[in-house]
Amino acid sequence: MKYSYEEVINTIQNARRFGEHTGYEVSKHMLEQLGNPQSGIPFVHVAGTNGKGSTTAFLCKILEQTGKKIGMFTSPHLVEFEERIRINGVYISKEDVTRLGNQLLSMEFELSPTMFDYCLAMAVLYFKEQNCDLMVMETGIGGRYDSTNALGIPEVAIITTIGFDHMGILGNTLEEIAGEKAGIMKPGCPVVTTEQQPQVLEVLLKNFAKVNNLAGQVKFVQTRQQWEEGAGELHIPEGTAIYKLSREDCRYVGGISTKMVASTYQIENTALASLAARVLFDKWNKEGILLTTADERENFIQTGIRTAFWKGRLELINEHPFFMIDGAHNSNGVWALRESLRELYPDEKFHFIMGVMADKDYEEMIEALLPLAIDFVTVTPESNRALQSKDLAECIRSKGVEARFVNNMEEVIRPLLPNKAVSNQNSTVTKVQKNEKTVAFGSLYFIGAIEKLLQE
Repeated sequence: MKYSYEEVINTIQNARRFGEHTGYEVSKHMLEQLGNPQSGIPFVHVAGTNGKGSTTAFLCKILEQTGKKIGMFTSPHLVEFEERIRINGVYISKEDVTRLGNQLLSMEFELSPTMFDYCLAMAVLYFKEQNCDLMVMETGIGGRYDSTNALGIPEVAIITTIGFDHMGILGNTLEEIAGEKAGIMKPGCPVVTTEQQPQVLEVLLKNFAKVNNLAGQVKFVQTRQQWEEGAGELHIPEGTAIYKLSREDCRYVGGISTKMVASTYQIENTALASLAARVLFDKWNKEGILLTTADERENFIQTGIRTAFWKGRLELINEHPFFMIDGAHNSNGVWALRESLRELYPDEKFHFIMGVMADKDYEEMIEALLPLAIDFVTVTPESNRALQSKDLAECIRSKGVEARFVNNMEEVIRPLLPNKAVSNQNSTVTKVQKNEKTVAFGSLYFIGAIEKLLQE
């Protein structure tokens, strides 16, 4: 039986989300049955709670400047399935999705794949046949048991900000969650991370030492001088190190213009990507894979940062009326949103439009934004995991802030879009006065629906 494009997407997306076996086990068996197509394609592995997508986007754009073919695998998609799989910024075609989807769906796998396992296998098959020089692969959930961890030993492992999310799977403490994310560390593989909570940094160092069989105290490499001093007193084996962002890294990228809204958190994601690129460039130079001068490497980094863009992250959709969207979908992400809004628009308050999943820590998300809120309008995202807008509005009102729910998300959003299709007079959206600002957040499903309206 041959499936159409729509049938491939529906079948894959309706595959179960979790199963009795871990993603690592399922994808390991799938890749083996497919002949291990990942073999021979070096990759960078990205894990973390928040900032994975932005960091991946910046890193890929930097690496593309070298002239190499860079595959990028991310999730979830906002509008089109093809967003998940790209080469040098170009989406996989619907025809290739259909062809590879039929190949995968026609096979009997030893362990039943989830949607994510199918997506990963499709990405790797596509990157293989397109002769990619490198893959940048973002984890789905966690790290240790994530499907992407079946790919092998990466060239560089990146761990973005770690916070509370998916506690039912990853654990209820930061230490437990950090331990799962640290599962992408492999022997002989350099690790790059950002500033983290002290207990998280301790877990990362312990896991790095354990994976590499290191005795004594392991320290982060943070300065160029430490890079040059070598491994001796840092207890770092040849070719391996665990790097942490320095203020110098952030100051450097903060001075480069970018298409993204330059909040402190986005600057950290950008700096993390540039640090990972430097580590990779150093490694390639030593191995003779890509011989570049210091000036060439700096040009790659600066050009990549200037041209990178990632949808749905502090994305300014319209200036008049002001409308911004952000993919913050857990308390960690919403705290970052709050601090970014305070930094970018000091002493201002906002109308918030919120749609959230019922399994998220939405009360903490609300609490984070109460000091900045004029009011809330709540919507129900299109997902069977969504919290109903009426229940969310009641929760917000119980905290002393005005909130009301709507059943039709479009009637709230359309008046805020450029070339709006309906007038404010016909909408139930809160009347926005001159210079007032509206921010939508809470779920990537919700943000994806807004992006789809924007495309229309």
